[in-house]
Amino acid sequence: MRRPRVKVEHLPHRHTEGLVRIGGDVYGLAAEIRDPHGWVWAALALLDGEHSPAGVIRRLCEDFPELSPRTAAGLVAELIDSGYVEDAADQSTPEGLSVAEAERYGRNQAFFRRVDLRPRPGRWDAQLRLRNARVLVLGLGGTGSHAAWALAAAGTGRLHCVDADVVELTNLTRQALYTEADLGRPKVTAAASALRAVNSEVTVTTERRMVHTAAELTELLAGFDVLAMCADESPVEDVNIMASRACVAAGVPWVGGGYNGPLVSVGTYAPEGPCYECVAAGEEARVAPGQPMPVIGGHGVIAPSAAISGQLVAYEIISLLTDTARQPPGYVRGVNLIAPDHLVYVRHPAREGCELCGPGRAGG
Repeated sequence: MRRPRVKVEHLPHRHTEGLVRIGGDVYGLAAEIRDPHGWVWAALALLDGEHSPAGVIRRLCEDFPELSPRTAAGLVAELIDSGYVEDAADQSTPEGLSVAEAERYGRNQAFFRRVDLRPRPGRWDAQLRLRNARVLVLGLGGTGSHAAWALAAAGTGRLHCVDADVVELTNLTRQALYTEADLGRPKVTAAASALRAVNSEVTVTTERRMVHTAAELTELLAGFDVLAMCADESPVEDVNIMASRACVAAGVPWVGGGYNGPLVSVGTYAPEGPCYECVAAGEEARVAPGQPMPVIGGHGVIAPSAAISGQLVAYEIISLLTDTARQPPGYVRGVNLIAPDHLVYVRHPAREGCELCGPGRAGG
């Protein structure tokens, strides 16, 4: 890093004497650093984009004679590696991203700069990861249409959309990619046209088919980085179990979302676990006897609930692809739209002996 600078979104302040807070705590991104000697506060003030790391170290040693160059260098390196710092010298459009793309995705980059606390090779690294990503979208209904739209708008490099249905009148209340002119057309055909109109830089391919089994889905996943499981049914297997087993076999993470009335949720999983079946089993064991488990799926939906479902799926996928997620996969989260204080968060450990993610699984 040539000229380190604290990101404007994370400007530090002294919380109390001897304690420095860096980052926006209202967003859950703050860190508190104990600073009994004032070294951290002084170093952060020097990380203003005007000095090289060596220059910051030199100034610290001049201002604090008791501070050794080795300790000062370690302090500066730790602050730079914290993720709250960017390189003020890195202002060029990177190779592989056109000037038009930099303009289009400027708000994306500002978002990633705020939430990303991992040191990167360049300030556009997250967007470049999206640009090079390949996502399989299975199901183009309420959740899938919104997820595909968001992924295309964000600049995901390739979307392969799979659905067997045609556009029906009832779809138009909540499925974002279709209009009355599309009635009777295959969803994949109408969706491809709409997605290409949203972002011509994104490669959109389609396949009109029903996926029946985990084995079929495993084969379909070859060459993709992540699965958006947005189908609500399969004639043979539970779609979430099918996705879980296929993605472990293919070595691909997956995100599945849905809604039932006002309840909207999304699950994020990866082959290293905990898998969908372990999370579901853990939650079922936690529910009081006689109390029904929440079921995602059904006819109760309006446009906002479908949109939130799809947008949550897209967000989780973008977080996986850009490595900006705040926690590892293996959880469900969501919201009850008629109860604003009812936020869903579910995470359970892998079960001993689970063939997909448990400690005793083959190859685990």
